[in-house]
Amino acid sequence: MSDNPPLTRAPVASPAEAPESRAAGLPQLVLLLAASCFPVLGAVLIAPVLPQMAGHFAATRGVVVLTPLALAVPALLIGITAPFAGIIADRINRKRILLVAMAAYAVAGTAPLYLESLEAIIGSRVLLGVCEAAIMTCVTTLIGDYWAGHQRARYLGMQTLVAAIAATVFLALGGALGEVGWRAPFGVYAVAAVLVVPMARLLWDPQGDTQTAVARLEPLAWRQILRPCLVTLFGGAVFYALIVQLSFVLTEVGMGSTAAIGGITAVMSLATAVGAGLMGRLSSSSPRVLVPVEFGLAAVGLGVISLSGGAVPVIVVGAVITGFGTGLLLPTLLLWAVNRLTFEQRGRGTGLWTGALFLGEFLSPLLIAAIGAGAGGLRPALGVLGLAAAVMAGVVWLVARSDTHQLR
Repeated sequence: MSDNPPLTRAPVASPAEAPESRAAGLPQLVLLLAASCFPVLGAVLIAPVLPQMAGHFAATRGVVVLTPLALAVPALLIGITAPFAGIIADRINRKRILLVAMAAYAVAGTAPLYLESLEAIIGSRVLLGVCEAAIMTCVTTLIGDYWAGHQRARYLGMQTLVAAIAATVFLALGGALGEVGWRAPFGVYAVAAVLVVPMARLLWDPQGDTQTAVARLEPLAWRQILRPCLVTLFGGAVFYALIVQLSFVLTEVGMGSTAAIGGITAVMSLATAVGAGLMGRLSSSSPRVLVPVEFGLAAVGLGVISLSGGAVPVIVVGAVITGFGTGLLLPTLLLWAVNRLTFEQRGRGTGLWTGALFLGEFLSPLLIAAIGAGAGGLRPALGVLGLAAAVMAGVVWLVARSDTHQLR
């Protein structure tokens, strides 16, 4: 076990890896972390106004299905299109794609302010998901380009931390703006356009001109990247489970106060942020140790909720344990996926990982519903998911022991 390379071990730099005599600092970090919030914005901002939207479009056929789809479809599109965004990022220019995606995001995101049909709004959300795929892929790739070693691990952990905090803030903001009207939250998407100018001035693409980028494109090590992506597909479902289901669990056990439910959800988000924030300090550990421990924590937390007997304090403890474990899990999985990639492979590798994560998140509610139908309810379903997380922890541990090149 002592021969495990550390989590932050970076690939040998190619000539393209040279930072063109420029060193990234706080301005670049702030811009990239801010941009990382926009896929979260797409996922949660309009959640509080969905009932109002459904009421406004009550005459629309299939409104019961179409209204939730307006919230969920961006995540599905990220899962489908992020790998293609990664290919384009490696072939063309990370910065250029990011700027175009940010501008298009602002247009697509604010379109429901004036669109008059639910079908058209869903169409705008499809375009929003495509933009989010490009943003998330390019932002994460640029973090990998600009920094290495412990800094890379720390900043990728901060990316998860900022996203967790942003999710809580955006939920509250969406609810507050919903008091004005169901269209009001969509105006927040215009903020993306504000960042385009500072990004154009302060970010750069280390890969240089387009022709050089195409000429040096090299094949992906598929055996190396598919393993973390497959684990991330399941990890995304575990990560998203309580984000979606915790409020239903609390309502099911008799909690009627939306303020109390929001407060407990915020506590879980804080635990997720704390876990992500510790990533930099744990980055010298091998993922063959971290990934099983993180899935194990999620398994314990989900098991506690399943066996809580409806006691709210016990549910809160389970949610905190789960949130802490998944907060550590996401940056660990990302580092596992990208740390062994060269500069020329990093966009495609990051795109595949991003697609796997968001596809897992999209499938999470469907998976819980299917398990719940057979297991006898929501809390038993979470218990089954926790058991599956424990099995995944064991599988990763055993496979890693049998192949020293699997987790590094």
